[in-house]
Amino acid sequence: MLQPYACHPEASRGRLFPESISTFRSPFQRDRDRIIHSSAFRRLKHKTQVFVEHEGDYYRTRMTHTIEVAQVARTIAGALGLNTDLAEAVALAHDLGHPPFGHTGEDALAVLMKDYGGFDHNAQALRIVTKLERHYATFDGLNLTWETLEGIAKHNGPVISDKGGAHQVPDRASLPYALAEIDAQWDLELETNASAEAQVAAVADDCAYNHHDLHDGLRAGLFTEDDLCELPMVGECFAEVDRLYPGLEATRRRHEALRRVFGVMVEDVIAVAQNRLASLQPRSVDDIRAMDGPIIRFSKPLYQNLKVVKMFLFQRMYRAPRVVAERQRVTAMVNGLFPLFLERPELLPEDWQGDVAAAQAKGNDGRTELARVVLDYVAGMTDRFAIQEYHRLIDPDL
Repeated sequence: MLQPYACHPEASRGRLFPESISTFRSPFQRDRDRIIHSSAFRRLKHKTQVFVEHEGDYYRTRMTHTIEVAQVARTIAGALGLNTDLAEAVALAHDLGHPPFGHTGEDALAVLMKDYGGFDHNAQALRIVTKLERHYATFDGLNLTWETLEGIAKHNGPVISDKGGAHQVPDRASLPYALAEIDAQWDLELETNASAEAQVAAVADDCAYNHHDLHDGLRAGLFTEDDLCELPMVGECFAEVDRLYPGLEATRRRHEALRRVFGVMVEDVIAVAQNRLASLQPRSVDDIRAMDGPIIRFSKPLYQNLKVVKMFLFQRMYRAPRVVAERQRVTAMVNGLFPLFLERPELLPEDWQGDVAAAQAKGNDGRTELARVVLDYVAGMTDRFAIQEYHRLIDPDL
């Protein structure tokens, strides 16, 4: 049973382009299904999480990460009486805007797009679901509900804010152009919090990557179980496994300990949210949006422990010499492909030439519009396709 502060499908603000109601699915279920069937979602299979896609079959990709986030989001939302379908839809869409090579590709594109409106993967996800997916007869994009679009835009918190957080800007004039375009069409109330369901998707993202990056870093040999035993909360989980199952085979020991890490995070979020909801007594989703900060979050002690874990991962995994070397290699690829296509847009595929012609017809704005078309193309590439195109067009030896 949904709580009063959940997003109720019958109270949805609807879609930008009106559609008939589905006989068997709620509006948020249809959103989820459209995201899963989108081209952008399929491409997540071959996009980087941390390790570049070709480095091994066992490491997480953007798609496997996204599926894990969606699973955690459904669990937390269900325990709190929230709309599990909306939480899942936002979770499934939250990384659609990531370019090839993960945050490395995003950093490179942000520099390349500095004079053309910038690049932000959350804003790009909105551009994908409102413009770039072109499969339906009567509209561009997926025509998702307002609530799902809001969740994609604001799951990390208010976008317009003076707090200076990630993905936050001080005013509307500073919005990434991709986000400004959809907000001008349909006010997403960027100064407020998102729904509790979208907040759940954001915390589920934290739970998923903190867990699986420890797994993948161990598999890659970047650190050992002994290293992890020195970390707060993680060490306690290993100690519990050793107490319950002395002498357990190494792979099982690792899995048993890290699944407990996952459980600690999820149970902490649920307990904190239950206490805060009971104390604050929100009566509607708008009460959630109007609060001073998120209602779905980790406890302060666990948050402090996770800061230590994240710093460990930053130093030992994200900035490991072999990872840094690969970051440099793929950054060179993005830095080569983007300006090549910008100067020679005829190299883009035939089905992109209509967008190229429309951009070039914009007069003084043509260069900016063309850069945004090139960005859409490059950001949509998978790791393997970007590597193939770089080798084909620029340098077969890098």
